[in-house]
Parts: sequence; structure tokens; C-alpha cells
Amino acid sequence: MPKPNIRVATFAGPGAEPVITTVLWPDVPANAALIKIGACGVCGTDQHILQGHWPKPLPWPFTLGHEIAGVIAEKGDSLTEDFMGKPLALGSKVMIPPLMPCGRCYYCVHYPENANKCLTPVYYGRYLGFDKPPHLWGGWAEYVYIDLDMLPGTKIYKLPDDMSLRLGSLSEPLTSCIRALNRAVRAGCFKWGDTVVIQGSGPIGILAVAAAQEMGAGRVICVGAPERPRLALARRFGAEATVDIDEYRTPQGRIDAVRALVGGFGADVVIDCSGHPSAGPEGVEMLRDGGAYVEMGQFTDAGKIETSWHRFCAKDITILGSWAFTGNDLPLGVDMLYRARSKYPWLDMQSVYPFTTEGVAQAVADAMAMRTVKSTVIPFPELAD
Repeated sequence: MPKPNIRVATFAGPGAEPVITTVLWPDVPANAALIKIGACGVCGTDQHILQGHWPKPLPWPFTLGHEIAGVIAEKGDSLTEDFMGKPLALGSKVMIPPLMPCGRCYYCVHYPENANKCLTPVYYGRYLGFDKPPHLWGGWAEYVYIDLDMLPGTKIYKLPDDMSLRLGSLSEPLTSCIRALNRAVRAGCFKWGDTVVIQGSGPIGILAVAAAQEMGAGRVICVGAPERPRLALARRFGAEATVDIDEYRTPQGRIDAVRALVGGFGADVVIDCSGHPSAGPEGVEMLRDGGAYVEMGQFTDAGKIETSWHRFCAKDITILGSWAFTGNDLPLGVDMLYRARSKYPWLDMQSVYPFTTEGVAQAVADAMAMRTVKSTVIPFPELAD
């Protein structure tokens, strides 16, 4: 019986509309697999790329989407286990991260804890152009192709058999939040019972609210907008209080509102998940002296803002940047999701869209307009839940 053709969405450049193209079902050699996609989220990075904010050259046209969860539809005989040694078979539920360190460059060899800064990473949904056969290199498609011989840095992770693929598609962004908090832990700046302020109420902000609680925060405050759907959901995820930037429209107003909620001299930890450059100077003033500011929201270059380095020195604070995660971080995200699968309204984050030209375009537009928390493209609805 002939195998079906596969539909895949591409974008020609910033501001372009999606185009769905049909490609042939590929041959799958010994150390490769074809993954049928159950769910793929729209990340803030995808939005910034489409707004022209990515600071490096990109291989237009290409397929966006990197929060991928699916099932193995076909695999070669040599691909028998995932990156952590768990057995793989046809029908196994899996996810693949976007950034996959090569394991051989300067950072991978000498500084494995910073393998997230690999010099030659495999990057699904970003640096693999559509022109490269078999053309299935991103999550806004019906299938994604992996080949460990062609791209040795590729990693694949098995999901629990009873985890929904919609839930599994959150494991990549949640892992980014866990690593950001662990940056503060390892610097000695985040301990059990600390007060954490999250700047940003988009998907990363909401996931950070959950991650902070799971990792021991005593109080969590979320700053963002709009009230619905985002701030209301942040409270359902356990944020003790929220500060609406549509209500508090000046930096000082927001700083005063957070300090009134936190009490004392300010928060122990502030994490920027907003993606807006203005968050930094404000967040620093929400901190107590000696606290820690973790920047994970400026994943793309959204521009510069004037600030005073004197404040960083005078407040005696720790400033930490957090970029993505390493290979060993990802299971932490999967495990947290699975362990707390009934504790938080994870799936209520997601607004689902069909895999059509209109569906993909609307998913992106609604995310950019903050009408959703996490727009999620669902190519095969029967797989998603």
C-alpha cells in the first residue's frame, strides 16, 4: 500500500503568511525515525522570528515550531532507545527539543554544563531549511524527521505512555523555566520558601509560576496582562497575586504595586519571562538588596533600553542569564509535568488550532495579540489527548 504524502508549513520570511506544501513520505534508514506530530506549540521565539527579531541569519523558507510531541510512525532498526536510554518502539510517545548540542565542540567537551551554548547545534524549527531533504524539520507539520547519522547531535526523549501529547508539548518550555530557576539555585540565590516575582504572564510566565512552586518558592507574584486569559490563569496556577500592567501603566506604579504585595524590602528572586527589554530595570527595583534577577525572556533581540548600572552595584544583586537548557535538563521538565499532571490546569493554557493555512496563521496571530496563553497546532486531533 503506498504511503501518503506529508503536509508541512513554511514561511518565506518575517511577516510572511504560512504556506502548506506537500512532500513525499521519506525513506527511513537504520538510525532514523519519522514522528507523527500530535501537538506543537507556538513559542514566543516563533513570534519574534516572524517579527524579524532573530539576531542571526535564518534559512528562509523553513518550518517553524519546536515544542513537538508525537508518536513514532516509522523507525530504523538501529534506533532502539532515547537519549536517556529508555526503549523506543513504533507507537512510542516522544518529544524532541529544538536545541540539540553536538557533543564535540569546545563548550560541549570542556563545559558540558554550558552545552546549551554549543557552537554547532542541531536546531529543529529554526536552522534547518525546508530545502534540505526530506524537508521535515519543524513542528508545524504533520510529521517531523530525525536521523542520528545525518545529524548526530539529534536527541529524542520518550514520554510516559499515558501522558497526553498536548501535555508533552509543554515539556520543552517548562524545562527552560526549570533551568532558569536552577541557575539561581546553583548561584546560592534561591532556596525553599523564597518569594519569587515573575515578569510576564505568557506561556513561559505561567509555566514559571508552576515551576517556582514545585521547586520550593513560598510566594509567587506574577506581573503581566491582559487579565483574561493570562493573569486569571496565573492565579489558577497558584500565583498568590497578580499585577496588571494595563492597570499600572508606569514603571514606578508597577514597582510600588509589587513591593506592596511582597512586603519587606522586596522579592528574593525576580525572573523576566516577558520578552520586553523594559522589564529588566523594573524588575531590579522589585528585588530586595542582595537578591537575584534571572533573565530568560530576552531570547531574541527585541531591542535596547537605557538603564543605570549603578543600581546593580548599589543593590548588591546577582544577575543571571539563562539560555534554553542542556540535554540532561529535559527529563526534569517531563518528570515535573508528569508528577504534577493533576495539580495544575496545564491543558487550560492551550488554545488548539487545526493544521491548515488558516489555522496556523490564526494560531500565530492570536498568540501575538495575547488572545491566547499558548496557541497549539494540532495536526491529528485523535493523537493530541
